[in-house]
Amino acid sequence: MFLQVKNTSDLVKITNIQELIDPNINIVHGQDQEGQEEQDADSFEKQNLVFPSGESLPRCWLDANYRQV
Repeated sequence: MFLQVKNTSDLVKITNIQELIDPNINIVHGQDQEGQEEQDADSFEKQNLVFPSGESLPRCWLDANYRQV
């Protein structure tokens, strides 16, 4: 799955989808999609990622208490 870094618009290939959808984990591992060569894995904060369309990540992926008002 590809996501985009908010303030740089760089694409990131998420390597572990389970980290992404777990609201108790704030950091995901992925590979920055710069250049033509495969990049080393790096850590990214979920709050700094959006879908390539610009849409925010679902709240249930970011907040473990999303059901509480």
